[in-house]
Parts: sequence; structure tokens; C-alpha cells
Amino acid sequence: QVQLVESGGGLVQAGGSLRLSCAASGRIFSINAMGWYRQVPGKQRELVAGTTSGGSTNYADSVKGRFTISRDNVKNTVYLQMNSLKPEDTAVYYCNAEGKYYKGFVVSDFRSWGQGTQVTVSS
Repeated sequence: QVQLVESGGGLVQAGGSLRLSCAASGRIFSINAMGWYRQVPGKQRELVAGTTSGGSTNYADSVKGRFTISRDNVKNTVYLQMNSLKPEDTAVYYCNAEGKYYKGFVVSDFRSWGQGTQVTVSS
């Protein structure tokens, strides 16, 4: 399968910035969509930002103008630059990727999740 490893979470004061990274590895054939989700206890996981291999992006309304998603297709890595952070941005952030990988000699679909990284914004 394809593994995703996230980094960059931590504790920051309100108004501060953090940058998350997520690197995909494995027998990757191609990656179509990559994105970031977040989840707080007792709530459903929600999409924060997504990007496709063609470069299109989409954002949750709550982060528009503050967060920027970017992608390095050579490194199979997606980034999330988070500025002007608010306490309500506190959550576990998960990376997600969808595409195709080599399963033996066959190309098959995959959808993978990272292990999650905690982002805590203090007021």
C-alpha cells in the first residue's frame, strides 16, 4: 500500500503559524488527490483543504484566506501552511491521499490516511 507520514504539528499561540507536511511513500504509480482533514473529540472528521494533481484546490470556509495547501509532485508531498491560527483550529490533523499503486504487477487504487498530528492553538 501507500504510507503517509505527517510532521509539523505542535502548540502555538493564537495568531501564530504552523506548517504541516505529509510525505507519501510506497510503490506509487500516481497520486490524484491529496488533502488535509481535522477532527476534534466527539465530532466528525472534516475536510480542511484539498488539492489535485492538476493543481486545483479547495478549502473549508472556516480556513479560507488563512490556510494554504501546496504540493510537490516530485516528492509526493503535500503541505498545509496555517496562518492566523485560532483556538478553534485546535484538532488532530490527518493527511489523505488517493491514487494508484503497484500491487504486484497490477496497478490498483489506493486511499491512505496518515497517523495524525496534533495542532493546539492557545488563546
